[in-house]
Amino acid sequence: MASIGEGSETGNFRNVIRIDEGEIRNHLDGLVKTSVEEVLNQYLDQEADHLCGAKRYERSPGRVDTRSGSYNRKLQTKAGEVTLQVPRLRTLPFETQIIERYKRRESSVEEALVEMYLAGVSVRRVENITEALWGTRVSASTVSELNQKVYGQIEAWRNKPIEGAHPYLYLDGIWLKRTWGGEVRKVALLVAISVNADGYREIVGVCEGMQEDKESWVEFLRHLVSRGLSGVRLVVSHKCLGLVESVHQCLPNADWQRCIFHFHRNILAKVPR
Repeated sequence: MASIGEGSETGNFRNVIRIDEGEIRNHLDGLVKTSVEEVLNQYLDQEADHLCGAKRYERSPGRVDTRSGSYNRKLQTKAGEVTLQVPRLRTLPFETQIIERYKRRESSVEEALVEMYLAGVSVRRVENITEALWGTRVSASTVSELNQKVYGQIEAWRNKPIEGAHPYLYLDGIWLKRTWGGEVRKVALLVAISVNADGYREIVGVCEGMQEDKESWVEFLRHLVSRGLSGVRLVVSHKCLGLVESVHQCLPNADWQRCIFHFHRNILAKVPR
């Protein structure tokens, strides 16, 4: 970790102690991984004792089962891959609350994989990053399966029924950069935020890949109405001609008000500094 060199005759002791940062980092990573492994195995033993009604080798009238060895199972965590010694019981099934059945990765690891992919990181780079961080390479098929699961949840949220009355509706378009067809493009997100009858704000709709024109806004508002959006009395948005016309067409009973924030921003864009 450190080496001591000889000082010069003039008493110059610069670089006397040299610290290998890489070796220290590897040592600390190993300590963290070992600690995580030990804590998880302790939790597994405690769960087995609770199910048996007694500790290992303990003679107790409340005992309902005994141990029958254990088996090893790998689990991918943020600290690296750890080996768990999962207890076996003679009669009762051992279902631990620490790790789900057949689960091979910690939820935080799965979230990190999805976030990297959605941020535009290629599958090959995701594989390299996982190997550098956690010591094991996650396959492209695993990343694809996780993303399909996330996309399914997003699609279910986008199409879930809108319940109750929503008197106030805020509409806006947000432009973001994202990877599209192998290149970075600007993509518009149409967003609808409501204030429901209880006075709480709620995101009721998000649509990606559209333009801020009348056709897109009409399609977006019709999608919200088809999901159950009702009771809208006031719509607040910036003064985009296509948007204002779309509001009157799809929500004829609602009034429209110009967004003060956009109004001030438009004024400041024209006023000299």
